[in-house]
Amino acid sequence: MKCTDRFYPSVEDFRSPFHRDRDRIIHSSSFRRLEYKTQVFINYVGDYFRTRLTHSLEVAQVSRTIAAALGLSEALSEAIALAHDLGHTPFGHVGGEELDRLIKDGYSQNGFEHNFQSFRVVTKLEKRYKEFDGLNLTFATLEGVLKHSYPYKKPFLTPWYDEVFKLDYHPSLEAMVVDKADEIAYISADIDDGIKYGLIDFEILRQSTLVQEVMERTKEEGYDPEEKLFRHRFTSLLIAKMVTSLIQNSKNSLLSGPKLLCATLVASEPLPVSYPPKLAEQISELKGILFQNLYHHPQILRKMYAGKQCIQGLFKALVEEPKLMPQEYFYKSQRQKSYRVVADFIAGMSDRYAMKLYQELYGMM
Repeated sequence: MKCTDRFYPSVEDFRSPFHRDRDRIIHSSSFRRLEYKTQVFINYVGDYFRTRLTHSLEVAQVSRTIAAALGLSEALSEAIALAHDLGHTPFGHVGGEELDRLIKDGYSQNGFEHNFQSFRVVTKLEKRYKEFDGLNLTFATLEGVLKHSYPYKKPFLTPWYDEVFKLDYHPSLEAMVVDKADEIAYISADIDDGIKYGLIDFEILRQSTLVQEVMERTKEEGYDPEEKLFRHRFTSLLIAKMVTSLIQNSKNSLLSGPKLLCATLVASEPLPVSYPPKLAEQISELKGILFQNLYHHPQILRKMYAGKQCIQGLFKALVEEPKLMPQEYFYKSQRQKSYRVVADFIAGMSDRYAMKLYQELYGMM
């Protein structure tokens, strides 16, 4: 298939194919529900916290910047970025991990995987047309959602996926851009949110050589670490450091070869969209510090534990009694594997809807 091909005929209009993809994604129900899905911090705790929606918008913004600087398609990067988290469950990664465990424990070793769930959302679960399921996105957008920038060999994928998407190959350069933009967005945002709510501080973050460098630059611009503006300027300079270095290093790589599109790089080839080696090491170091000191903070773990219990309770109740689901899901559960329909229903929930339903099912009368 060509990059702009769709699986079903579509009448084109004044927009480019990738701009049409972007618009279909933005107007989908799954995209709107991202507003109340956890990124790292459950959003009812504070209005400032990023959610899956604000994260997706930030990834799209960074992706467009990088794609434009590298002479790639901004529209394709934006479409992939906006769709890349549509398959995430409530309560962040812990929700998906719990759903995966529950399915594997008693129903299927295929489990639950959020990349593939995002692909299912845009190809099967969204309903916008009489003739077919899904949003009928272009091949390049679908491939970017499914594979990100790495080969995507999974045991639950049938041979059809390998035939169509060449799972031993990397996707487009635009998808690789989104993968890096995702990393840039969540690292900078999690630090900003974590400091804002006192879950981590610069004293701990200074263990990172990258943080030390950016802090020094922030001070040189006249910002005092004790003032509120220091955090804002630090975050901005951290993003700029990662984006600028990525662009320059990737430009050097891309100059040595054609700007390939749509799964033309085999898995063994080095990625042309990458950080300089020193920065890549610094980012890995910083992620380790965040993992130990922020993502494992007691306040975060408590909320995530509560979210995990919510997922457990909902899955158990809905598998035992599918009639508790909306009628369309109940009817689907009679025709398809019931546990998979339940997983689709739960994965599509916002945090607050999941908590409300859990309270209805298990709260005191």
